[in-house]
Amino acid sequence: MTAPGKLIEYLDGGKFLCAYVTGGQAKRLRLLNQNGREMNMPLSRVVHCSEQTHQLDLPRESLVRQLQETAETRNKLMERINLQEIWELTADEPDNSFLPTFLAELSFGKDANDDIVSAFLRSIFVDRLFFKYRENRVLAHSPEQVQQLREHREKEKRNQDLIKSGAEFLQEIDNGEKKDALDDAQQEECLSIIRDFYLFGTDFPRADIARQILKTAGFNRPHDSFHLLVKAGIWDNNENIPLLRNEQPVVFPLLAIQQAEMLLQQGADKLLQDPARKDLSHLRPMTIDGASTLDFDDALSIEEQDGNYLVGVHISDVAHYVRPEDPLFREALQRGTSIYFPEGQIPMLPRHLSQGICSLIQGELRAVLSFMILLSKEAEVLRVRIHPAVIRVARRLTYDEADSIISKDPELAILDDLRVKLRNKRVEAGALLLPFPDVNIHIQNGGRVQVNLSDTDTPARTLVSEMMILANTEAARYVADRMAPGLFRAQKPPKKRVVFGLDNDLFLNSKQRKLLSRGELLVHAKAHSGLGVEQYTTVTSPIRRLLDLVMQHQINSLVRREETRFTEEMCKDFTAVISRTLARANSIRQQRQRYWLLKYLDARKGKPLNALVIDSGPKRVFLLLTDILMPIDLPAPVRDQPEAGNRVTVKVERVNLLDDTISFNW
Repeated sequence: MTAPGKLIEYLDGGKFLCAYVTGGQAKRLRLLNQNGREMNMPLSRVVHCSEQTHQLDLPRESLVRQLQETAETRNKLMERINLQEIWELTADEPDNSFLPTFLAELSFGKDANDDIVSAFLRSIFVDRLFFKYRENRVLAHSPEQVQQLREHREKEKRNQDLIKSGAEFLQEIDNGEKKDALDDAQQEECLSIIRDFYLFGTDFPRADIARQILKTAGFNRPHDSFHLLVKAGIWDNNENIPLLRNEQPVVFPLLAIQQAEMLLQQGADKLLQDPARKDLSHLRPMTIDGASTLDFDDALSIEEQDGNYLVGVHISDVAHYVRPEDPLFREALQRGTSIYFPEGQIPMLPRHLSQGICSLIQGELRAVLSFMILLSKEAEVLRVRIHPAVIRVARRLTYDEADSIISKDPELAILDDLRVKLRNKRVEAGALLLPFPDVNIHIQNGGRVQVNLSDTDTPARTLVSEMMILANTEAARYVADRMAPGLFRAQKPPKKRVVFGLDNDLFLNSKQRKLLSRGELLVHAKAHSGLGVEQYTTVTSPIRRLLDLVMQHQINSLVRREETRFTEEMCKDFTAVISRTLARANSIRQQRQRYWLLKYLDARKGKPLNALVIDSGPKRVFLLLTDILMPIDLPAPVRDQPEAGNRVTVKVERVNLLDDTISFNW
């Protein structure tokens, strides 16, 4: 027990306080401190206890004054202590643990009394760079620790300076004033911190700095950072936040760009120097795509042969240019797919390739992987040959152009007849077509949004899709028949069927979509119920999908009778990569589409909107806005609850684009 009359020191809120011990027990003390307060305190909180015992028979005011004078004396003695000098004298000692009295005497060059020892202890608590106090001993830091602490201290100072100046800078941005608070590098750093904090929140390592800058500047609302970044010219009013938040690669690295530029220098005449590549330039293939398409990765040809039809599905041979060891392939692994937005796209491959040498441009000699499929007049597959080849596209048609001439054009008419028969065969095998119109979002000047629907079930569109399904099915069969691993798409039967045959009912198709089983990506072939085929993969879009590029490599190696390009283990790795990148890309695309639809609806607040009731429960009603195909739900009305399949109207009440929220009312 510390005896009454001892002058002790303890820390309270980081400050040293002097106190007299007035009594106590074994582990607790009764004190009178320098602020005149009487208190009980655990003995473990004592930092220093005097050797001298003081008289306590003076008036209370006198005792408090003595404590205050002692504290003042000790604070003044601190000014004479140079901790760095003392540390340099002790840093080389084999034992870094010292008695406080020894270091205090070393500092003052004389015997240490209570005031000197206390002054030394106060110093090492104020400046923790060289020493630390633990269990009545003073421990000297190593040179490495001192360096680390110095760097940390400098960093903290820079942060505090940045918080103060950064707050002033943000206020200047908000007020539209000239930005003088920070130099250019500091401005960039500050805006980068605010940007990453908005995108990643507490996952951002410097979130605390960002929070303090914003708080100091008076910006406490959730989206203040967004508006500041718009005012600073860093972001657009309609910035694609999901794209940034998911850190989807946008700019191609230098090595990938350099490789793409080197590929552009390759002459097409070299393609036929490959003995395995067939010259099919005598054919007259056509491309059929949307009017705005720039990357053409498939073309179709048709020839009559002895009462049968030789259908050519010619796919751009991207694998010829982009090999697994290349920077371009590594970049494709990072992206997984091209992503299309109403305002633009993020391609999987640089435009040098996707819109250049790999695009099946009319009149240009191009490398392809050709699926030459002999069909009977009843669209039965009689023979399949797969060749690396070269072609020259003879015709470029848009879907609308093809639809307008499909019954009069001899080639299109044959393909259309085969399309109908192929489709019927798939439906008979259990395929679910479930056509949904495309939602076309157009961004006009000033950010105004227009939305319209286009039919996906036109003859030209379904002609192309049936030929692609045919080629993909035969590609899967080709790999599976050779017992080679690959990347196969599969789907189990739906949980329940409500659609049978060629049903084009929006309500039934919406219900059926909710009942579909999840698709799978496997390394060995299984049936795909939704498409009505025994095995399926995709190879027809290698410009825009990693899966198709990988399978194109695998098929190329099999066609050339080489060792398979990818092992089963490698294919398993690809399934993981593709599943992850596709999930990310789909999330980004869906969130961006929803943003523009919310903006479209924001301009229509209070106006009636057409909706189809998909499901009606006692508490919630689930609907589809039929003009933009957006699913919504509402609390069930108190009266006249609508039945599933009914057409109703609803109104938008509130929209918050940045919060991604919208509310409707009946």
